[in-house]
Amino acid sequence: MSDWAPVFVAVVLFVLLSPGLLCQIPGKNRVVEFSTLQTSGLSIFIHSIIYLALIAIFLLALNVHVYLGS
Repeated sequence: MSDWAPVFVAVVLFVLLSPGLLCQIPGKNRVVEFSTLQTSGLSIFIHSIIYLALIAIFLLALNVHVYLGS
């Protein structure tokens, strides 16, 4: 059995935290903007720090596991 949790968690967080797709922190006019489909260097940096923190929490601290197959 192989552990698929790192793959699933990484893909879901990558999609949810893509700057400009669902939200952008910081936005161009406000602190948080939703569905702008635009991004900036600072926004990419902030989203990558949030991604790193959440993936560390899910995979290391909470020890999430997903086993598929036989």
